[in-house]
Parts: sequence; C-alpha cells; structure tokens
Amino acid sequence: MRIVSICPSNTEIVHYLGLTDKLVAVDDYSDWPEQVQHLPKVGPDLNIDIEKVEQLKPDLVMASLSVPGMEKNVQALKERGIPYIVLNPNSLQEIGDDIITVGKYTGTEPRARAVAKKYFAFLHKYKQYAEGIQRPKSLYWEWWPKPVFTPGGRNWLTEVSILAGGKNVFADVNQASVQTTWQDVYNRKPDYICMIWVGVQTDKMNPELMKKREGWNSLHAINKGNILVLDEDLYCRPSPRLLQGISKISALLHPNIFPVYTGKDPLL
Repeated sequence: MRIVSICPSNTEIVHYLGLTDKLVAVDDYSDWPEQVQHLPKVGPDLNIDIEKVEQLKPDLVMASLSVPGMEKNVQALKERGIPYIVLNPNSLQEIGDDIITVGKYTGTEPRARAVAKKYFAFLHKYKQYAEGIQRPKSLYWEWWPKPVFTPGGRNWLTEVSILAGGKNVFADVNQASVQTTWQDVYNRKPDYICMIWVGVQTDKMNPELMKKREGWNSLHAINKGNILVLDEDLYCRPSPRLLQGISKISALLHPNIFPVYTGKDPLL
C-alpha cells in the first residue's frame, strides 16, 4: 500500500498502526517519527503540491481539516480523483475514533482497535487521578502571542487540562480557537502559563518576553515563575501523542498525585 500523509497528526497515527514503511511522502511539517524526515515532501499543509501527490500514485491520501485553509487540499484531491480520507477531530474521543477509522481504510483494523483500547484506557486512568484533585490549576495555553491565539472550550486542550488536574481559562468560549488580547488573559488570572507556540521549538521560545507585557508582572503565574515552555508537538497536534503531553504536564502541575514523567510514549 502507498500512503501519502499531508498533515503531521495523520503521519503520527500511521506510525502507531505500524504503517510507517507504507508512507511514500509526507507534508513539510511531519517530523515524527524520525524516519519520515527522510521521505519526499509535498509542501506545507496549507499549500500541498497536489500534482506531486498525484505523480506518486498513492492508494490513499490522508487529508485533514485540523487547520483552517486545508479545505482546498481536499477539494483538489476530489477534483483529480485521488483516493483520500479526511480527519477532523476536535476532541480526545474523536482522536481515538480516528485511529480505528484509519485502521479500516488501511487493512489494519485489529491493530487499530488494540491501539485505541490502550488510548482510551490511559484517558480513563488519568480521569480517575484528576477526580481526586480538589483545586485544579487554572491554565492559559498560548498558541501565538501577537495576535493572541489560544484554545477554547471546543479544543482537545480543554480536555487535556482537566485530565492533568487543571482548567483551561478559556474553556467558557465555545470555539476551538480563540483570538483574544493580553488584557483578556490578564483578567482571567491563570495559575500557569503554557507556552506552546505553533511551529516553534522550545529552545526558540523566550518566557522572559511575557514579563514585558503591560501589567503582567502582577500576574500570579509570572510572580511564581509558573511559565511552562512545552513541546508544541505534544499538545498542538490531534494525535495519540497527546497522551505523552498529558503525562508531562500532569506531573508538573501535581507531582504528588500523578506518575513521574519519564518521556516514554504510553502507547509504544
């Protein structure tokens, strides 16, 4: 089988199903697992070279609508008659369901169901841990600083927050992605700030910049040094790697309740 993935989260699901060797190309941003970095690239996820995809004669293209603007990729695949599926999860439940969906289309349904079972078992275990927490930590997740973008109530990071013993301060906004202001963030007074600038590596992010924002020096999160610079690929992609992200942040927020973070992927 010849598979082309045009979104990093799709590429990651392919790996969990043991199909990495079936990939013949990926989008420019797919970087996990390491071996996909050496595959042919078909462009950034918002500007896929559909002609190049077609030349690869794929049996299946794994498309996505996880980022606004990806619709044109799907339309182009449809117009050319290239076989494809589209994933568009916003919740942890939908991500788990997508594992099984990909399994059905790739002939790996038994393995997919086994992976999904472990995935949902992990979520259940962390839900039980979190239920014992009397005061969840309030979290501000920063996707981008200027303009300010953060996940709202309809994004998986609201669920991730709960499972990690926290609460997304923008959970009340019934959107997946929220454009807001630094003043609005300040007014919500988060206990912790989680820096996960999309597409930016942790060593390129400078938490000191937050202290320069007007009035932010009086924020509890700033005063206490509660700025978490996190790996955006463990939080910003709707793939099973979110479990590793949950493991990491829960251990940081509540080290006496959650297991020690080892860096090991709970599904591999």
